[in-house]
Order: sequence, then structure tokens, then C-alpha cells
Amino acid sequence: MIKNLKTNENRIPEPVSLSDISFPSPFYEGLQYNAPARGVWNIVHTGMLIPESHQVYVCAQGCLRGVILTAAEMNEMERMSWVALRESDMWNGEMENRVIDGTSHIVEQLTSKPRCVLIYLSCMHMFEGCDFQMITDELKGRYPDIDFVECYMIPTMRKTMSPDAMMKISLYESVRKREPDERLVGIIGNQLPMDCSSDITQLIKMSGRDTWDITSCNSYEDYLKLGSARTLITFLSTNDTAAKQLSERLDASLIRIPLRFDEEKLDQGLHLLGESLDIDDSRINEWIAKQKEAALSALTEAHKVIGNCEIAIDYTAFPYILELSEVLLKHGFNVKKIYADNFPADEKDAFDRLISDYPEQNIKIYPTNEPAMRYEASGRAHYPEEAQDEASILAIGQKAAYFTASSYFVDIVEGGGSYGYQSIIKLAQLMIEAFETPKDTKKLISHKGWGCESCL
Repeated sequence: MIKNLKTNENRIPEPVSLSDISFPSPFYEGLQYNAPARGVWNIVHTGMLIPESHQVYVCAQGCLRGVILTAAEMNEMERMSWVALRESDMWNGEMENRVIDGTSHIVEQLTSKPRCVLIYLSCMHMFEGCDFQMITDELKGRYPDIDFVECYMIPTMRKTMSPDAMMKISLYESVRKREPDERLVGIIGNQLPMDCSSDITQLIKMSGRDTWDITSCNSYEDYLKLGSARTLITFLSTNDTAAKQLSERLDASLIRIPLRFDEEKLDQGLHLLGESLDIDDSRINEWIAKQKEAALSALTEAHKVIGNCEIAIDYTAFPYILELSEVLLKHGFNVKKIYADNFPADEKDAFDRLISDYPEQNIKIYPTNEPAMRYEASGRAHYPEEAQDEASILAIGQKAAYFTASSYFVDIVEGGGSYGYQSIIKLAQLMIEAFETPKDTKKLISHKGWGCESCL
């Protein structure tokens, strides 16, 4: 008998119960699959945040496809160039010179000289032991009016710092210490504009200070003004190293307040921020109480609409999704699926409470990078009984929407510019909207870089 070898039968990976996983890394890390949910920013999107900058990628031609398509989709091709490496570059001793000469040629050909050039070296340079410092020193000597920044496109180096974290370091490399402006508070590492109603923004405004946000910079000079800030705030863990290095360079105080949902941890972060901004304790307490009340009200209203609908969450939506799951369960929501390859180590308390307080919930954990997950979404179409009513699953995050094949999802990445109790309020509102209004999932999640311009 001839059998169809393309069948999905028995290929959909089995999920693991939350109580059975090894925290914080429940899955084996090997060959990886990348789901076609492209809202998470990549190194091209992040580099484009610097005004009046130009990106130069030095790599093999096959590797150029992804970064070029990213720039093309966001209508920024005029801000990108590349130097294609050849096989002979690996053994002729000209690797550094090829980067220097190629970048110089690009700069000379540009009609408008950039203030900053981001040079991205690739895996080949790492294997070769390329001297990046020598390259940038030579280029700075040739073009003293241009800042040359070391950047990396090295996806094969998976045991070191993540590409996102490395890019965040490069993002602020050109910022140097300036005359202090005690009124200026810099928000570090965010790629999306901070909501004017976020808890961070409100507290800064309450203190009478001004906010520096890279997404608001219209010129390179605006970008460099960060050098005057003596107070820096970071709330995403991928930004920690970049923020630490920058704070040391600027001799600035660093306030690390992760985007969390645990009430105690959240209150601690808000108190730390308020006290660092010299806001009176009684005023902070009164304001936090109002924010809590508003968040509780928003969750109550959302539950009235959503009821017992099954909820799936993925790690791209928010960094602490176990804490988010706990908050939702406390308020009656039916969280059933979590898509994540690992969890923050400091989320262990929420992990333990979910197991002890909600054993009947039997939350299932799915990997997102496991190669067999490529059958997950298509498998749901293969088994109609699992996908008869898409409204029965409300997804939070693009990958959760893709893997559950749901048109009812909250389209958000890294909190979407929200923070604190305001983040809970915003999420509750978005959940209602997502539950009531189906989306074109395939179209939305195919856009690279959530919030970026797209020509698609």
C-alpha cells in the first residue's frame, strides 16, 4: 500500500503539563524552528531607531536576504548597504581590509553623509578572528565626523549573549557623557514608544522631570542628548547589560524595574521608581491604590465579556507570562496553554503557586522552537474537531495565535509600550476587543517588526 509521507499524523508534539516541567528550561535546545509570526523586532528594526544612521552588513550573500527584506518591508532601503563576502576572503588575509574598503566606498557614494554608521559583522568574521576594533579605528580616522558602531549578525553563536541583547549594547554605543541635566530621565532598551499613560511615564511626569525615549528622537542630536541624563530606567531583561554599561559610562543611576505582574514585585518596582524620582511616599501609595483599583475593574469587565473562553499565551507578548497567567486565573479566566521555550529564573515563585493553587487547571506548556511544532498549526486543520470554533480560544501574542490557529487574539509584542498596572488595564481592554473582533491572523503576523511601517 502506498502511504502519504506528508501526513501530519503523530507528528504534532505532545505538550507537557506545567507540573511536570523542569523549571526554568523545560525543553532540549537543539535544532530550532522559527514560526511565521514576525512581530518580534530583529537587529535591522532596532538599528533603524537611531536617526540619521546607516547600516552596513558584511556577510555572505545568502545571509543578506533576510536583512534586506526587512529594510525593504519597512521602506528603509536607502538606509542600508552591504558588502558581500567571498570564499577567498577567508584565507587571503584581506578580511579587515574588505570591511574597511567596502564601508569607505559606501560612505563616499552616499548623497547625504550619515552621522552614524552601524557595521554588522557576521559569523565568518568570528570564525576568522577578525579585528573589529582595528576596523572601526581606521574608519574613524578616515571619517572623524561619523560615529562607527560595532554590531553583529551571528545567529550561529547561540551559547553567548542573544542577538537582541547584543544589539541593545550597540544601540547606545555612540552616546557619551555630557553636561548633566538632572531633569532628564532616560528609558533604556524600549523599541516601542512608551504609552503616555504607562506607570513609568506617569511617575516621571509626577516628579516634574522630562522623559528621553529613543522612539521620540527625530535627529541624531536628539539621540545624543541621552548623554545628559543621570537617571536611567530599564524594564526588559534583554536590556540589562546595555543599561548597565551605559549607566557606568554616563555615571548615571540605573533603576531596573522589570515588566512584571506579581503584585508584590510590581509594587516594589513602582515604589523604587517613585522614591528614586523624589516623590513623596504617601503620594506614591495613593497613586498605586488608584491604579490597582482601575486594573481590578478592567479585569472584572473583561471577564464578564470573555467568561470561560480558553486562553493561550506566548512569551513574545510579555516577558513574565507565568505571573500573567496567575493574575488572569485569580480573576476567573481560563488559561490553558502557554507557549514558551524557557522562563525567567526569578519567576519561580509564580511557577510554584500555579502548581499548588491551580492543580485542576492542568496548564499545558508547548515549546515554540521545537522543529516538530511546524506541524502544530497545520495539524489543527488536519483534525477538524479541534478547530471547529476559533472563538473558543483567545490567544495573547502572535505565536499563540499561530499555533492555535485562532483569529481571536491580542496582537502585542513586549508589552506594546505599556508598564505596570496600566499594562493590566490595557491588556484587559485588548482582550475584550480580541474576543469580540476576529483578525486576519496570517496577514497581521506576517508583518516584520510590530509597530514598524510595512509595505505589505
